[in-house]
Amino acid sequence: MSQTSAKSFNYAIGMFGTSIPINMLKTFAFTFYVLGLGVTTRQWAAMLLIYTFIDAIDNPVYGYLSDRTRTRWGRRRPWLTIGTPLLILCFIAFYNVPAFLAGNAIFAYGMLFYILAGTLDSVINANYGALFPELFRGDASRAKTNALRQAFQLVAMIISIALTPMITEALGYGLTSILYGILGGVVILYMSFTCRERDPEPEEARPGLWKALRDLLTNKKFWIAGLANAFYSAAMSLVLASVAFYVEYALGLSSGQSTFLLAAVLVIAIAGVAVWAWLVRRYALIPIWRTALAILAITFVPLYFAPDLITAILFSAFVGFGFSGVITTMDLIGAKIMDEDTQKHGLRREGIIANALGFMNRLNGLFTSVAYLLVFRIYGFESGDNPGLHPDEAARFLMTIVPPILMVVSFAFSWFIDFKRPAEIPAVTSQE
Repeated sequence: MSQTSAKSFNYAIGMFGTSIPINMLKTFAFTFYVLGLGVTTRQWAAMLLIYTFIDAIDNPVYGYLSDRTRTRWGRRRPWLTIGTPLLILCFIAFYNVPAFLAGNAIFAYGMLFYILAGTLDSVINANYGALFPELFRGDASRAKTNALRQAFQLVAMIISIALTPMITEALGYGLTSILYGILGGVVILYMSFTCRERDPEPEEARPGLWKALRDLLTNKKFWIAGLANAFYSAAMSLVLASVAFYVEYALGLSSGQSTFLLAAVLVIAIAGVAVWAWLVRRYALIPIWRTALAILAITFVPLYFAPDLITAILFSAFVGFGFSGVITTMDLIGAKIMDEDTQKHGLRREGIIANALGFMNRLNGLFTSVAYLLVFRIYGFESGDNPGLHPDEAARFLMTIVPPILMVVSFAFSWFIDFKRPAEIPAVTSQE
């Protein structure tokens, strides 16, 4: 393996590690607590709303601290190595509820560890994301590395999402979370110790928090890309979280059969990443990004009419192709926003921007919480213990009606952003 290929591999595999625990956390939390432990949809909607506001406060602070960090081990590595074990411990605690808890105590426990795991995931992903534009400077190397990174993410999703219903039926959620936590943590730490970030220039200024926030708040491209990502992320979060719900109530099958739908999405997505990466290199990034958003929006709709598992699997494969296009292009949009910020202000603020984009991504909690609340208001679905009169329609609503609406909004935002031809990123030596 060449030095360049090894560099891409060592960085890209980190996405496998970061995806394993957080995918299980976000995808099966609803199934575990609402369908399994009796937490109500109203409580769940409230928890997501509270978490979103906490995330709004902590994300800029994490990015600011990361950008200002100066140690012999680099800026990002200390945060990755300290944050990883804490994330894994909170993730494991979330799925290992003490047996003596009951009623509202279960909800309070779940909310506490969901928020702790979520905020630590912000620390990990912001520092991981900040390394991307710093380690890989040209569009070609970024497209290659990002394709590999997304392939690793999709492999992680096959394990932590598609196979999880089968694994949890055999082992239970508690043991599964321990296995996933250890696997993800080891991979994150491997990436942290094998990727060498660029040492800051001796005279490089440390970015200030308020100026960085002011610059971001007045950056039109940040808002457009962030909101497009938020609506897309909300759509996919709802789909992944409601697959077991959809299989059980809309198709009338065991929730464990959701493995087949999820596998169809993710296997096709792995193959699709190479296709979309080639399209990005062959054509321009922005039109390919818009095309991927449009395709994904359309592919949710046929699932509403799926009468059986085989048809649903076939339709899910099309969702996988659109999904692979969005994940292949979305991170490249973020990297360009970071590049332009460096060019304009002469400061390296990847951590702040990565965290801010991450927060915009997690704004999906606002939209998904509303969707869960609507399921209760419209269909009377309160929990697995009280599913209401039409749980089949409630499942179709979450899986096939709300997601395409969200994707249409994401697609609309994409038409208000573009980038000039790439320019060389100057060395950062100026003081502001």
